[in-house]
Amino acid sequence: MVAFAVIIFLFLGSVEGFSTKYQPCTYDSTKQCKPALATAIFSTVSFLLGAITSLVSGFLGMKIATYANARTTLEARKGVGKAFIIAFRSGAVMGFLLAANGLLVLYIVINLFKIYYGDDWEGLFESITGYGLGGSSMALFGRVGGGIYTKAADVGADLVGKVERNIPEDDPRNPAVCYISIIVPERLKLLELVTLFIATHILRFLQVIADNVGDNVGDIAGMGSDLFGSYAESSCAALVVASISSFGINHEFTAMLYPLLVSSIGILVCLVTTLFATDFFEVKSVKEIEPALKKQLIISTILMTVGIAIVSFVALPSSFTIYNFGAQKEVKSWQLFLCVAVGLWAGLIIGFVTEYYTSNAYSPVQDVADSCRTGAATNVIFGLALGYKSVIIPIFAIAASIFVSFSFAAMYGIAVAALGMLSTIATGLAIDAYGPISDNAGGIAEMAGMSHSIRERTDALDAAGNTTAAIGKGFAIGSAALVSLALFGAFVSRAGISTVDVLTPNVFIGLIVGAMLPYWFSAMTMKSVGSAALKMVEEVRRQFDTIPGIMEGTAKPDYATCVKISTDASIKEMIPPGALVMLTPLIAGTFFGVETLSGVLAGALVSGVQVAISASNTGGAWDNAKKYIEAGASDHALSLGPKGSDPHKAAVIGDTIGDPLKDTSGPSLNILIKLMAVESLVFAPFFAAHGGLLFKIF
Repeated sequence: MVAFAVIIFLFLGSVEGFSTKYQPCTYDSTKQCKPALATAIFSTVSFLLGAITSLVSGFLGMKIATYANARTTLEARKGVGKAFIIAFRSGAVMGFLLAANGLLVLYIVINLFKIYYGDDWEGLFESITGYGLGGSSMALFGRVGGGIYTKAADVGADLVGKVERNIPEDDPRNPAVCYISIIVPERLKLLELVTLFIATHILRFLQVIADNVGDNVGDIAGMGSDLFGSYAESSCAALVVASISSFGINHEFTAMLYPLLVSSIGILVCLVTTLFATDFFEVKSVKEIEPALKKQLIISTILMTVGIAIVSFVALPSSFTIYNFGAQKEVKSWQLFLCVAVGLWAGLIIGFVTEYYTSNAYSPVQDVADSCRTGAATNVIFGLALGYKSVIIPIFAIAASIFVSFSFAAMYGIAVAALGMLSTIATGLAIDAYGPISDNAGGIAEMAGMSHSIRERTDALDAAGNTTAAIGKGFAIGSAALVSLALFGAFVSRAGISTVDVLTPNVFIGLIVGAMLPYWFSAMTMKSVGSAALKMVEEVRRQFDTIPGIMEGTAKPDYATCVKISTDASIKEMIPPGALVMLTPLIAGTFFGVETLSGVLAGALVSGVQVAISASNTGGAWDNAKKYIEAGASDHALSLGPKGSDPHKAAVIGDTIGDPLKDTSGPSLNILIKLMAVESLVFAPFFAAHGGLLFKIF
């Protein structure tokens, strides 16, 4: 983080040779703006603040989730409704914390920077872009590192434990799970509580692996940092464009902060929405869990539409102009309202389509489960086909929102459409964090030796949580597409590119290379998981074969070795994918110029969004197909079971293949396209002044 901050300072400071003299403004040469050295310093500071905010938000989210895991397990003794309320409220705390954190820090940074910049709003909001870069850079390593960590152990635990040894998930006899092996009779309530307490604190502080730690890092900290990055980047993109529009030219501060006002009203709306799940309507049975979570999406979207309308007509002038590639486009306040609203409703559509393709309540996942009758090969074929098909409607929804928002308000419209999709971020994070909290609660119940009925309740919560996690990933990917396009527009404007012509060789080579990058990135992350999982499988097999008494529960496995395998892999293997993402814009912009870099960004955006949606939904479908068979909730599911049957083993193999897709490669790809775009925007002054070295030489 510090090293990259130094790079930002050196690159941006060298634009004017580290001069401290005032210079003509980029978009209005008749005015004098602050020196490039000031932009370098303040961009570096905002980068560090964004990174720290992202890390703090992720840390606090993990802290909340860790406490919530045990409390959810404890409440599951009283019934599924009580456990649901604890899990959901804990997720909501994280959601509100992250949304408020990001908003508060951004507002403070703007006002502090304003003291120095004064009326130079162009320089002020250009330096703010580092805030989004800091947030996304931390999210990338959280997603990749957490995904490798958890999935390496998860694959090893499932393949050896469930398929080969036929022992339950999270069984303490499995070396890749944990080392708590205490059997507690259900009737001994006091002893059960003590055991749960011990299990939780060991889980929190000592040698825990796989789902519990990895889910927290990847799904709690990773998703939180991911959506925080999207929020920060979309806000920065909107502010950069607004600063050179009538809002910035006329110094209309309230209208200038319209993106922040949208996010503010979103927090209030989500607060009211949360009450519908925990206070107004009580969940009493397993069947009510998923509908309750779906209602959160619908209610928040409806209320937010009203909230956006109020903010738009109160904070915005009736008519204003927006910068549009060298010209000023006249826009009405109602048009900007529609831009935000179309992004908001596109997010809801993406969420429901994701749920349809990943929930075992619908035919796509049931068809995948049915394909397990004939083995793992047909399961894999059906799962891949489902993932490819699930891309269609989300892409149309994103395309429609881009067309409407750009038609009304150019690139600013796309930026606020992304903010509209993220305006209910608190609710989105609540239902997303609910999933890993429920999953880990089940792990604690299994490891603490609690009764089978408690594990059934946590499994029911977890099944709904898998779907909500997929919905959260859908939101993250959809918003990433809009955010990346908005950042792309801001980059093109800042770099002084009038048109991006794909028929020119400079742009086309960038386009085709950019489209390749998501595949290169996915190959690196998938192989990292595979290599670590291979070592994990071999180690778990070795322990089962050479340590007598593990299967009988009389001997304790060597957990430390499994911990070391997963930890070493996550630390070592996350560096190459991270370097690929962080260095690509620097290399492309410095050596090939801004036109080639614009092609790289466009190619990565178009390719990455579709690969990400497909990977996430394929993995989610395989996971829930396995759980569909395990639950045996219908005659069809019973015909495929029970656990340990050939169809179930085929489903476990599919789930194992899907683990790195849905929890490592897929979620990380949306960060790839955002991070490259915001990094290009931050370094745009350097690329415009000194980029394209190879073309200048040859």
